[in-house]
Formats: sequence, C-alpha cells, structure tokens
Amino acid sequence: MRSHDYGRDVLSGGKRRTVPEVAAEPGLVVEDPVSGFCGAVVRFEHGQVVLEDRHGRHRLFPLRPAAFLLDGRPVTLVRPAPAATRPAPSRSASGSVRVEGLRARTARDSRIWVEGLHDAELVERVWGHDLRVEGVVVEPLDGVDVLAQRVAEFGTGPGRRLGVLVDHLVPGSKESRLVAAVRDENVLVTGHPYVDVWQAVKPSSVGIAAWPEVPRGVPWKEGVCAVLGWGEPHEGWRRVLAGVRGFRDLETPLIGAVERLIDFVTEPPASG
Repeated sequence: MRSHDYGRDVLSGGKRRTVPEVAAEPGLVVEDPVSGFCGAVVRFEHGQVVLEDRHGRHRLFPLRPAAFLLDGRPVTLVRPAPAATRPAPSRSASGSVRVEGLRARTARDSRIWVEGLHDAELVERVWGHDLRVEGVVVEPLDGVDVLAQRVAEFGTGPGRRLGVLVDHLVPGSKESRLVAAVRDENVLVTGHPYVDVWQAVKPSSVGIAAWPEVPRGVPWKEGVCAVLGWGEPHEGWRRVLAGVRGFRDLETPLIGAVERLIDFVTEPPASG
C-alpha cells in the first residue's frame, strides 16, 4: 500500500492533536505508515501486535502512540479488554481475514482491467472483500483488441498502475500477440490458459464432470450451453456464478493471476 506523509509528529510540541485510542480487536485492519504493511490484527506477542496481510504473512509491530493508520488517520492501538472467549477471525471468499463492518477506502488511481463482464463478476465474487479493503476498482475492457490504445489513454505512472487479466493467454494465441505490444513498467498483464473465464471454474463446482469440447467455429459459450442444456449464455452464466462460493471453486492458474495483479497495483511506489 502507498505510504502517506502526515507531516510532523502528531505528538510533538505546539498545538497538540488528539490521536484516538482504538482497541486492537482481532480482524481490525490497520496500516503501518513506515513500511506500508497493511493487515488484520491476529494476536499479541511480547507486548507487540501481530498483523496478518491477505496472503497470510505475519509481522510484529510495537504498540507505540499514533503508530498506525485506520481509514487513513493516525490511531494508537491498545489491547482490548479481556474476554472469556474470542472467536477466530472469519475468512473472506479469497481466504483472507474478513474485516467486519468494512468501510471501503477511497479508490486508488491504479486499476485492474478484465476482458468482460463475466470476468469482473467472478473476480468480485471471490476477491471483492479484498478489493474494497485495498481500494482497487475492477473494470471490464470488452476484449483486448484495443488494449495498447486503452493503456495509452489511461496514462500510467508509479502511483497509477494497471493490472490486466487476459483469457487464453498462451503462446501463439491472438491474445499473446496483443499483450506483447504493451511495453510499460507500470502495466502488468497476467492471464490463464482457458478459452473463457467459465473454464476457470472447476467443473465439480457447477455439477458437471468436465467442460465439454466445443467444435471449432462455434462460439464457446453457446456451444457449452447447447451441450449441457443450459439455455442461453446468460442463463448458463447464472449457473456458473452460483457455483462459486470461494477460491477453492476456481482453478489455480486464475487464482495466481488475480493475486499477482492485486499485489502489483497495491505495491507502494519506489522511493526515489
């Protein structure tokens, strides 16, 4: 996450600002402005608080005054009042710690682009919670044929990155040739090998043994729906999306591709 410059020490001399104390309840998401590490409170060790980011990485931080940011504002974390029992933090559909009572942060300048509406809905179904925590907006491209032009129009920069998710990104494909035309260090393109994002959903999750073979020249979604008796593609998509409850319903290549994009667009700019 992007570091913030909040000027002089809020506890230094002069007119003093009141920094609120916040109980470090499990699941509370805060940011360390020095390192940019953002994570949820999981426990305390040796007088320090342990934060866990959405990848499960743990880091310890001292409980110093005004040492953390909550919703972009400095706070002092304090130990919560003792309780007889505390439930373990619940998990989001992507496997990250769920932030209860989440208020979405202001959207970043960086974006994630996906090929179409179905891709966007699937990413939202699994990673929507994480994206709201991070302030990342996902937008459909309606295909990658104009990717290079759209990137130029967007205007990238160190704090204005683009992550692009592409279907059927395999050597020799049309998609791979279009992606090769984009040369920008502030753009990361990842993809999966499937003809359509539907195929990135495990067949067992939608109640079929395998995705059917579609004859060459037949539109893939229409062909799948015809073989499976799913009606029109919009009806088939409702079945597919309904079968996705979390990341375990997706194939590994898609999971890895999306996680890399989220990491890329939320990485703080290098300090010069």
